Amino acid sequence: MKQEISSSDVPASVRIDRRIADLGDWRGETLARVRALIKEAVPGVEEEWKWMGTPVWSSQGIICTGESYKAHVKLTFLKGASLDDPSGLFNSSLDGNARRAIDIHEGEELDAAAFRALIRAAAALNAAAKAKPKRAKAA
Repeated sequence: MKQEISSSDVPASVRIDRRIADLGDWRGETLARVRALIKEAVPGVEEEWKWMGTPVWSSQGIICTGESYKAHVKLTFLKGASLDDPSGLFNSSLDGNARRAIDIHEGEELDAAAFRALIRAAAALNAAAKAKPKRAKAA
């Protein structure tokens, strides 16, 4: 039986735990694995639950989201177009000006070291944007 995950009183981390358990197949295992890699890459990363049921990982801004579909798990990096991807992990949403995504299908292995590097780069990009002084608007 699926657990209810809509209560606003439930912490995001618990909701993500429930999503992983409710998937109950390779998608849940994949989401659990990428979640662990994200936490390794950015200790203290904030977990959020947004957009009616999407796991989100943030550090001074959104790093990526983790969506599960029937045929794949999609990890969307909101500022992915601004990130170097020397290992070629991005394989989806390649035409946009900002976002990039990684679609993981059943049986595919994600390069853990390259993924952690990408997560760290996304967190660093967010930190740099927060540190940049705001320009005063002309009157």
